[in-house]
Amino acid sequence: MCGIVGYIGKKQAAPILLDGLSKLEYRGYDSAGMAIFDGKKINMAKATGRLKVLSELTHEGATLPGTVGIGHTRWATHGAPSDINAHPHFNEAGTIAVVHNGIIENYMKLKKKLLEKGYKFQSDTDTEVVAQLLDYYYTGNPLETITKVMHRVEGSYALGIIFAENPDVIYAVRKDSPLIVGRGEGENLIASDVPAILKYTRDVYFIENEEIARLSEEKIEFFNVDGESIEKECKHIEWDIHAAEKGGYEHFMLKEMNEQPKTIRDTISPRIKDGRIVIDELGMSDEEIRNINRIHIVACGSAYHTGFTSKYIFEGMARIPVEVDVASEFRYRNPILEDGALVIIISQSGETADSLAALRMAKERGVKTLGIVNVVGSSIAREADKVMYTWAGPEIAVATTKAYSAQLVAQYLLAIKFAQVRGKVTEAEVGEMLRDLKKLPDQVEMLLSHKEKIQKFANRFIAAKDIFFIGRGIDYAISMEGSLKLKEISYIHSEAYAAGELKHGTISLIEDGTPVVAVATQDALLKKTISNIVEVKTRGAFVMAVTNEGNTEIEKTADYVIYIPQTNAYFANSLAIIPLQLFSYYVAVGKGCDVDKPRNLAKSVTVE
Repeated sequence: MCGIVGYIGKKQAAPILLDGLSKLEYRGYDSAGMAIFDGKKINMAKATGRLKVLSELTHEGATLPGTVGIGHTRWATHGAPSDINAHPHFNEAGTIAVVHNGIIENYMKLKKKLLEKGYKFQSDTDTEVVAQLLDYYYTGNPLETITKVMHRVEGSYALGIIFAENPDVIYAVRKDSPLIVGRGEGENLIASDVPAILKYTRDVYFIENEEIARLSEEKIEFFNVDGESIEKECKHIEWDIHAAEKGGYEHFMLKEMNEQPKTIRDTISPRIKDGRIVIDELGMSDEEIRNINRIHIVACGSAYHTGFTSKYIFEGMARIPVEVDVASEFRYRNPILEDGALVIIISQSGETADSLAALRMAKERGVKTLGIVNVVGSSIAREADKVMYTWAGPEIAVATTKAYSAQLVAQYLLAIKFAQVRGKVTEAEVGEMLRDLKKLPDQVEMLLSHKEKIQKFANRFIAAKDIFFIGRGIDYAISMEGSLKLKEISYIHSEAYAAGELKHGTISLIEDGTPVVAVATQDALLKKTISNIVEVKTRGAFVMAVTNEGNTEIEKTADYVIYIPQTNAYFANSLAIIPLQLFSYYVAVGKGCDVDKPRNLAKSVTVE
């Protein structure tokens, strides 16, 4: 889960690399480094800590002159964060430099072989094995050498490589970890993600698995793992470059929370035409939809929570049985995938390693697959049989907000379409749901406008040690996401529980003053949830409730109530999550946490 940038052209490379890495620091920020060819040799600078440490060390890149270079920002997997373990890594002679995102699974076996051959290692990383292995196989022909190494290493990798003997070329290699190539005028770039190069070009190539790119100033060539030349199509990126900037907000997370009304509108509006759901890129016929007899939703983290919400919606509205799995578990439980099943893979980046592996397993089993992703041209988007885009734009903060909201409404649309095609809802019901969907952006905007009230309340819980979230049905799914947001950015221990499970052990954790967040948006379950609030209040809990306008009876039991506007019960997550996002944000800010880059976390989890 690291970030890679490479540049070759006529400009000084180091400042461009630092700028690109600043757009990728969400992918890893425990160390950073650059390797630049100065016309005679490859020079390197590396530093532990945030990118600004490297920037200061090199005087914004001025101490590393040269027009060819590779850079890296690291999220540690093999070897603790340190200057030695930071990328790039050299071969022993310092003539080959490598940056790497991913994990080399057989690195210990390869390292043992190289040690027996007399090679010496400086770091604890798996990446240094790649640098030394390139040296071992080097024939004077970089492409031939790289293909030999690709046949030997196992695992996932995106590599940027420069050879001192071939200083006018950068090589990029990809297997299971994202990597793109940007085509400019008299300059070309590589990067792990689009925001890193938007300032320099909008024309990109998406490198596929086991492909190699060779970049010079004026030329980009592509090869397969056997070194054979291949042709690739260039894509033009439409993202607004300012969408990847803070735009005056203190944090990317706050900016992205405030972008949710637009994100929801952008995901919904183009897909409602004449009272029907039209998802042009989906490419599923009505007959295909009617033949689906089971849905498996597979995802990780917040995307999993959107899938958990969708289980209630697809089953309740379209009457299709749904199983929801964490991607890392789905792969290894030998799931039963029968004819007529549809596997839906949800991922913001479209590169999440476990989700991508689950997709490939489903395809191997001959089951239809649908990807719900944000990044056009990502691996899941390309490899799934069908795809639905969320159109959230770039999301920089590690803790997702707007991508989560986009995934939710995308699945609302999908569920309504499936229900409509299968004849499980009337035209009048569809019309009412579409009207409620169209209201969501304005309702979210209204909730965001009350952020000062949430901030004032959140300040009371800066010193909290434990916070519990409870809810039933869809409210339980909301609680799971609210709890995750809080723990990942504030480092406060937080757990979400199905409210009906409290008396089966959890309630023993409640004591005087314990904060409990109770979500109660499902009117059919309101009385039962209020009973659960009474249970925790009796044991001393301080309760914040999130419920619908008009449910004033909850004020008799809860200590603090946040009301959300009325909407269809299926869509409540899109509104109830807003005050929970704000609550988590302001608790974290009050504690002095780095909300955009929480410790130990990275944005795109491209390793298992």
